Amino acid sequence: MINSKFSNDNVPVVLAFTPDYFVPAATCIFSILTSSRPSDRFHFICLLTQPLQESYKDKLGRLAEGRAKFSYINLDGALPEIYVDQKYTIAASYRLLLPAILTSLQKVLYVDCDMIFRNNLADLYRMTEIGDYYMAGVFEATLEFQKPYLSTIGCKAGEYINSGMLLMNLRALREDNMVEKLLDAAKEDHLQFPDQDVINQLCQGRIMGLQPYWNSIRTFWLPQYKPDFLKYYTLKDWKYIQDRGNIHYTGAKPWNTFTVGFDVWWYHFKQLPKDIREMMDFPKGLYPLASFYGSRIGKGLIDGARKLNRYIKTKKV
Repeated sequence: MINSKFSNDNVPVVLAFTPDYFVPAATCIFSILTSSRPSDRFHFICLLTQPLQESYKDKLGRLAEGRAKFSYINLDGALPEIYVDQKYTIAASYRLLLPAILTSLQKVLYVDCDMIFRNNLADLYRMTEIGDYYMAGVFEATLEFQKPYLSTIGCKAGEYINSGMLLMNLRALREDNMVEKLLDAAKEDHLQFPDQDVINQLCQGRIMGLQPYWNSIRTFWLPQYKPDFLKYYTLKDWKYIQDRGNIHYTGAKPWNTFTVGFDVWWYHFKQLPKDIREMMDFPKGLYPLASFYGSRIGKGLIDGARKLNRYIKTKKV
């Protein structure tokens, strides 16, 4: 297995991405920096499917403006036997290797690149006493149609975390040889979310639940899922998410189409250096839509139309 030593001086944050996800990854990193204090320092550890061009590394270095350092690990070929669903890339399963890769770290934050952070990850890392839990994450508000599948993989409703944002206890995972167990379980070809499913299967009882705003997935935003959300969380949680929650674009991506949190992603993207912004090709009409929706008038008109449409649909039902 690969060994790499890292300092504990900075808050370690791991991201895994392919080259075509570079701009979303940069946008995510930018949001982490802007949602933290100027005094917070980070170490971004990038897990790659192939070597990253030096020009890309230079762009990320300038983006951090001295507040972060970057390390790059090419893991191409590191998971030859793992099952990979066609909806996901192999990079999604790299998080399972972290206890064996980052041997000098006791704990680490892992985040998916399709996230925007509006809360300080440095505080989460420093203030969470993880004890003997394997990891901490946000439990999904299980929907009715999801319950049968959770049952088939041995998981319970309300006790299944989304693996897109994790605080991982690398020490405990190493002590119990969990990497080998997780990778072996991930070979099964019936899993809907391979890495996420095996984490929930094998770490049951040793997962610490975090407040839902740390990883607000799509169903935490849409009004039709509010009744399901309130079975597991509070109205105060729902309101905070709408106002300040971190956004995890688990469905449609805002760089491809209009979706929940569309304006928040574009707000951060437009603050990126020009040479990073110019690397992204958008579907026709999406950039003008983002500019219009980013204005107070545009947002008011579009949100008003959406509310009216939902009202009409409700009345028809």
